[in-house]
Amino acid sequence: MIRENLAQVHANMEKACENARRDPGEVRLIAVSKTKPVEMLRQAYACGCREFGENKVQELVDKYDQMPGDVKWHMIGHLQRNKVKYIVDKVALIHSVDSLKLAQEISREALKKQVKVPVLIEINIAGEESKFGVGPNEAENLVREIALLPGIKVEGLMAIAPYVENPEENRQYFARLRQLSVDISRKNIDNVNMNVLSMGMSGDYMVAVEEGSTCVRVGTGIFGERQYPVK
Repeated sequence: MIRENLAQVHANMEKACENARRDPGEVRLIAVSKTKPVEMLRQAYACGCREFGENKVQELVDKYDQMPGDVKWHMIGHLQRNKVKYIVDKVALIHSVDSLKLAQEISREALKKQVKVPVLIEINIAGEESKFGVGPNEAENLVREIALLPGIKVEGLMAIAPYVENPEENRQYFARLRQLSVDISRKNIDNVNMNVLSMGMSGDYMVAVEEGSTCVRVGTGIFGERQYPVK
């Protein structure tokens, strides 16, 4: 199942790149493996996946030692400050930095462990109360503050678009996030790249790619429906 699903996702991504006249090599696929057993991650790894996204720190740490060393781990869920120390030296990218306090904690732990941590600023692009992230109007100020911290490199923006039946409804949000990244990039802020645009999930990643996403986060589309432990 996983092999077939991955083949379909890659084909869809290539089609979206073709529609937007983009090079498929510009877009990375992150296999969102939250709640999935390590056996399934190993199957995806055997099919060529090298980038995996986790929502919870404990789950990322548990899987880290069970998977090959060339896996790049992405922290894509809300990150609590007291959990930062467990992952700063394990992640290739933290997608969900939504406050200066969180960034300061990442900076402190990065200096302790002598690493440079690439981060994305999470934007609440649709202004949903249920979502984390900074508002688009506050984004530039937050980027400027975080860029001054040692041990951190701002690599771009991330957003979780609304859950919709028709992915076309999210095109406006993806276009807005892309424009925000362009606007910030034009400011030429030290220690800031806007090379990464993490947007698009299983239901809408084709539209996200057409609107400029460089990093799609696909879980259900690869592994099937999520399985939560029975309480």
